[in-house]
Amino acid sequence: MKIKVLRLKQRVVTCVIACAILLTCLGSIRGAQPSKLPHLRKQGTATQLIVDDKPFLVLAGELGNSTSSNLDFMRPVWPRLAALNLNTVLVPVYWELIEPTEGKLDFTLVDGLIQEARKHNLRLVPLWFASWKNSMSCYAPAWVKTNQQRFPRSQDKAGKGLEILSPFGKENLDADARAFAAFMRHLREVDADNHTVIMVQVENEIGMIPDSRDRSAVADKLFNQPVPIELMNYLEEHKNRLIPEFWAAWSANGFKTRGTWEEVFGKGPGTDEIFMAWHFARYVNQVIEPGKAEYPLPMFVNAALIRPGYQPGQYPSAGPLFHLIDVWRAGAPKVDFLAPDVYFSSFAEWCRKFHRSGNPLFVPEIAPAPLNSVQAFYAFGQHDAIGFSPFSIESLDEATSNSLTDGYGALAQLAPLILEYQGKGLMAGLLPEGPEQRQPQQLRLGDYVLNVTYDRAAQGAQTPALISGGLVIALGSDEFVFAGTGLTVTFEANTPGAPIAGILSVQEGKYVNGQWVGGRWLNGDQTNQGRHLRLGSGTFGIQRIKLYRYR
Repeated sequence: MKIKVLRLKQRVVTCVIACAILLTCLGSIRGAQPSKLPHLRKQGTATQLIVDDKPFLVLAGELGNSTSSNLDFMRPVWPRLAALNLNTVLVPVYWELIEPTEGKLDFTLVDGLIQEARKHNLRLVPLWFASWKNSMSCYAPAWVKTNQQRFPRSQDKAGKGLEILSPFGKENLDADARAFAAFMRHLREVDADNHTVIMVQVENEIGMIPDSRDRSAVADKLFNQPVPIELMNYLEEHKNRLIPEFWAAWSANGFKTRGTWEEVFGKGPGTDEIFMAWHFARYVNQVIEPGKAEYPLPMFVNAALIRPGYQPGQYPSAGPLFHLIDVWRAGAPKVDFLAPDVYFSSFAEWCRKFHRSGNPLFVPEIAPAPLNSVQAFYAFGQHDAIGFSPFSIESLDEATSNSLTDGYGALAQLAPLILEYQGKGLMAGLLPEGPEQRQPQQLRLGDYVLNVTYDRAAQGAQTPALISGGLVIALGSDEFVFAGTGLTVTFEANTPGAPIAGILSVQEGKYVNGQWVGGRWLNGDQTNQGRHLRLGSGTFGIQRIKLYRYR
C-alpha cells in the first residue's frame, strides 16, 4: 500500500513539473510574439504614442514636399537627418506616384523610404498626399485631374472649377479610399513586425480657398437642405462641452436643433465654413475607415492656421482648425487627433488652442528657426505633446541645425523622464511670450512659486534675440529637474510653513538610459551663492535642484 501511495505521489510531482514546463514554454512563445501595433494610450490627462509596447516621444522633422519623391535624391539626406538627433521623419507619399495608372499600384518608393529609415534607425510618419495638399489637389494622379466629369472639382460663384477636388464627388472619394486602403495594406505586409511606420497623416492642410465654400450645384443643394441629424445629435449631446468658439457660433442663432445650415447657424462665411468642415470631415473619415480596417495605426489630420483678421475663404477654411474641433469630431470619429501647422508667431497660444477638449498636441510642421529647439521643450513640458517636427528638415540653416541638434540631444536624454511624468500635472514648459516676454514669468509647481527670467539680447544689439526656454519637472515636493538654455530661476514658498525658500543643492548632469548621472555641484558662484538656478545661454543643460525652507 505504501509503495502504491509513493508511486502516486511521484506521478503527481511529475505531472506538476510537466505542467510548469509547459506554462514556461507557452510564456516564452508569447514573449516571442511581435509587440502590439503602435497605438495611443491615456496616462492621466496626457495621450501618449505607444511604440513596441513603450511610450515614445516623437523628436521629428518633416521633409520638404518634393524631397522624398526620388530615392536617389534622398540618399545623401538620410545621414543628415540622423545627425540632427531625430528619431522620426515625417515623409510625404504621393498618390500620383503610387497609382500613376488607375488600378496599377507601385510601392517602390514607399519600400525604399522604409528600408532607408531602418538603416538609419529612424521611424516614419507618412503624409498621405492625395485628394488635398494645402487645399489644392496637386498630388492627385493625372487620370483624376484630367477627367473632371468623373472627378468633379469644387466651383466658385461664377461656376469656374477650382484646383480642389469636390468633397461631394463619390468617384473622388472612392478612388482616394481604394488607394489609401491599398497603401495601408502594403504597410501591414512589409512593416507590421518592424513598426518603422508609427502613425499616418491623412491628406494635408485641407481647406477652401479663395471662396468660403464650394458653389457647385450639388453643394448648393446640400447647403439648402437640413443640417445632418448626426451633427445635430452630437451638438446636443455635447452642448456643455463644446469648444467655446463653436458654442458661441451656435448660440448666436438661438441653439436651434433643426433647420438648414443658415437657419441653424445664421448667414455668412462662418456658416459656409461649418458646412464645408462637415463634408470634408465625412470624406476623410470614409477614406480612413478602409485604411484602418487594413492596418489600424494612429491617424491624424493637420491644419493650416488662420492669419489674424482673415475670414473663411481668405485662409484654407473648413480644415481641422481649433474652432471646428467639434465638427471634425462629429464627422470624422476615425481621426485620432487634429494637429496645427504653425507658421505664425505666438507659438504658445496656438498650442493652447489645439491642446484642449481632449485633443492631444502634435506639431507636424513649424517654420524652421533657431527657436524650434526651445519651442519643442515648451510643447513637451507644458502640453504633454506627442511630438514636434520642424518643416523642411533637410534644408535647415546652420544656426537652426545646431540649435535643434543640441536641443533634441537633451530631449532624447530626458525622454524617459518626460514620458513618466506626462499627464500628472508635475511638469511645465518655459518659453517667453509676447513682445515684452513677460519678465519674470511666474508659475506654481509643487510647494513653490518659480520666477523665470529669460535671457535676451540687449536693446539695440545687432545680434539676433537669444534663444531661451526649457522645461521643469517636479520630482518631489522639494526637488526639480530643469532643462533648457538661457534661464534664471528664483523660488518662493507656496505653502504654509517656513516662509523663505533656500537652495539646498544644485547639480548639473545628464541622463543615461533614463538614469541620472551627476556632474559638478553648483552651490557657489554658479547659483549666486544659493540665490538662483542658472542655465546659461549657448547650449542646453540639465540641472537637478533641491530646495529647503527657513525663517
